[in-house]
Amino acid sequence: MHDVHALAIRSIKASRALSALSCASRNKALRMIAEALIKRKELIFQNNQLDLDAAEASNLPAPLKKRLRFDESKLAQVCKGLEDVAASKDPLGITTLSEEITPGLDLYRVTCPIGVIGVIFESRPDALVQIASLTLKSGNAVLLKGGTEARNTNRVLCSILQDAAESAGIPRDFALLLETRDDVKKMLQEDECIDLIIPRGSNALVRYIKENTRIPVLGHSDGICHVYIDNDADLDMALNIAVDSKIQNVSVCNAEETLLVHKDIASTFLPQAAKAFERAHVQLVGDPVACSIIGCEPACDADWSTEYLDYKLSIAVVPTLEAAINHINHYGSHHTDCIVTHNEDHASIFLSQVDSSSVYVNCSTRFADGFVYGFGAEVGIATGKIHARGPMGMEGLTTYKYKLIGHGQTMQSKVNGDFEYTHQRLERPCPY
Repeated sequence: MHDVHALAIRSIKASRALSALSCASRNKALRMIAEALIKRKELIFQNNQLDLDAAEASNLPAPLKKRLRFDESKLAQVCKGLEDVAASKDPLGITTLSEEITPGLDLYRVTCPIGVIGVIFESRPDALVQIASLTLKSGNAVLLKGGTEARNTNRVLCSILQDAAESAGIPRDFALLLETRDDVKKMLQEDECIDLIIPRGSNALVRYIKENTRIPVLGHSDGICHVYIDNDADLDMALNIAVDSKIQNVSVCNAEETLLVHKDIASTFLPQAAKAFERAHVQLVGDPVACSIIGCEPACDADWSTEYLDYKLSIAVVPTLEAAINHINHYGSHHTDCIVTHNEDHASIFLSQVDSSSVYVNCSTRFADGFVYGFGAEVGIATGKIHARGPMGMEGLTTYKYKLIGHGQTMQSKVNGDFEYTHQRLERPCPY
């Protein structure tokens, strides 16, 4: 059990020190972290095996065990992510507004860190490195609460990150680890120390967090993703996209969980799709029309709003594009949804009316990822609408402040009529 308040105080001190460091210092730390992870990889793999053995003994579902594994491939991926984050543009100190209020009184709006961020994430230990790298580059301190099933891996990863950062001149408290549900409960009470909570998990988790804290919450919840096959789709393309969206990696939040098919092409498309999914060992459940065409098991109402993260897929036949959009907006989680069509009007309607953070035309839902979007890494997929949305990189971890630079002006002098507001746009960044 941790003294969470003491950890939060340490995080505040670290965040203030971190925000004052140069981008070069932050980049150096990121590259040293990558070097340290490689140097100490055997220790990481040993601790990860302890977690995998415990997962096997507790009969953790196979997709979750896959997410838990941290091997050479995951190590290479996180190190590449660290290098990409280090090579990316500094998100801090960017002038987004520059205006002369009156001659000699200049106003600037400049990006800055949020401060202290608490992140609750799932069993993937590689997520710990991704999150810590983005918070470090954006000048924030982070309190990390990973899944209990990854406890040994998370401990050694966080220790390596802290040691490497400290060697690079970064406060080692830039990343601190929480481990228990009681730690989370205590963290939610630290509204005077923590500026933002980011929960990555189920809708139930996000709802619980929102109901039990006064700290602003940026939710990253279920990935109930849809692929809709329009009546104007190329069926070979549609089959490739539907299959890839489901089976390329079933245990991730951007995997397809529901396939929607227009009634006009259902009798042709669904038998082909059923054979492809059968070869991939995907269990199919469907609405009455789908069942009548391919003989799958009937879906219950809960199936339409379930994130399986497994080899299971729900299928519904819809009469119109509008019906597909209504289904997605009703049952979906506002994550990622795709239409397969050659009809540009249908594509335009889908993109504008589907209320999700990522909406695609003619491509797999699996592209919803911070690496793919060029962010180097991601904190998660924000499915809400406030502050940040979709794959969340460094920009989502910044806010801004206004800087007003004057030469002795007072409000009384304005009242006296000594000057007037001119509000002229300036073509220069803030000098400070």
